[in-house]
Amino acid sequence: MTIKTGSKAPDFKLPASNGEEVALTDFKGKNVVLYFYPKDMTPGCTTQACDFRDRHEDFKKQNTVILGVSPDPLARHDKFIEKHGLPFILLADEEHKVAELYDVWKLKKNFGKEYMGIERSTFIIDGEGNIAKEYRKVKVKDHVEEALKFIEENLS
Repeated sequence: MTIKTGSKAPDFKLPASNGEEVALTDFKGKNVVLYFYPKDMTPGCTTQACDFRDRHEDFKKQNTVILGVSPDPLARHDKFIEKHGLPFILLADEEHKVAELYDVWKLKKNFGKEYMGIERSTFIIDGEGNIAKEYRKVKVKDHVEEALKFIEENLS
């Protein structure tokens, strides 16, 4: 399945840090920032999560929900949320099915080793469930500001 701006966002259901199973369709009528990140507690992922945390109220004012997705189990998400005071839901995609659905489960190289993992990516989904914007191979610096600005200018 190819993800394209303007197309319907693939629906999914995953175990969530709020103790429920969360589906994308649960947020109909709201904008959703669906961001995929490699691993809880790592420097880049922590910076990104804290940037989203620090602008959470601004996203909320734009009728926007933030959902973070990684292959980490819920227990690890809980520690990550507690340690950094994250006010949004993290989803456990341990089988990386949703990452594959959104085409962000990629072959990665690090220090000469090859392995499969999440390519840091963000999808902004409008209240109708369509992909309004996609960011792939995200660089953490200024990314949250860029996503918020897009929503303010295009979806508010």
